[in-house]
Amino acid sequence: MPESEQQGAPRGIDTSKPSVARVYDYILGGKDNYASDRRVAAAMLEIAPDAPQAAASNRSFLRRTVRHLAGEVGIRQFLDIGSGLPTQGNVHEVAQSVAPGAHVVYVDNDPIVLAHGRALLAVDESTTIIEADAREPEGILDDPRTRALIDFSEPVGLLLFGILHHLSDAEDPAGIAARLIGPLAPGSHVVISHFQNPGQAHPEVAEQAVSAERVFNEHLGTGRWRTREQILAFFDGLELLEPGLVPLPEWRPEPGEELPELGITYHTFAGAVARKP
Repeated sequence: MPESEQQGAPRGIDTSKPSVARVYDYILGGKDNYASDRRVAAAMLEIAPDAPQAAASNRSFLRRTVRHLAGEVGIRQFLDIGSGLPTQGNVHEVAQSVAPGAHVVYVDNDPIVLAHGRALLAVDESTTIIEADAREPEGILDDPRTRALIDFSEPVGLLLFGILHHLSDAEDPAGIAARLIGPLAPGSHVVISHFQNPGQAHPEVAEQAVSAERVFNEHLGTGRWRTREQILAFFDGLELLEPGLVPLPEWRPEPGEELPELGITYHTFAGAVARKP
């Protein structure tokens, strides 16, 4: 690690340790990353050279789903957990382009994400970012800053983009999802994107998923490529919207939007939207 990187890093950030948010930032072509993050990304790109396409698909999925919730569904408040570093087409920008004044609460525990988020949102009274951990749902839901912007008696858009796959099985991600969903009002919607192991439906891709999981856990200590059935379990008790759980580019592509070419990651990153009855 270059000494200059540590000296130039914001206070409290150990640049020798990779960060999930900064690895994604690098893969998306961002500049808020360090040598340790780039090493993880390089190892990932050896297995899946189209990883940048997968990351871009996740951002596109975010934009389409938030537009749908703010526009067609009429949701006016969003809780984005594990928001990551700001990039083009953030949740509040997409939601407020459809519904001016829509409230958005971002949640993350990465110091550099928090620093950038606070700078971005300094003059936006309808949006905030709080420091919290997805493993402690009640701390997120009960935070005064969350309560200041989110009225839990009204429908909420709960956004879990690329976060549950960074919780191990031992951390009970299904239980955490249920604790987040439980207090939401009927009519709330939940959006999840998650790494997927497609199993026998795509055996060669499944092998790549196993390799990718090994790399993530060796370098980041986190990352689970779950089966379709395991991901669907996060939506227990909810009503899945069409087309259900699908590869990210296949969730309601916009008119004229071309699907990306089938690559290694196409079937290993899936998403869905569901309504709470």
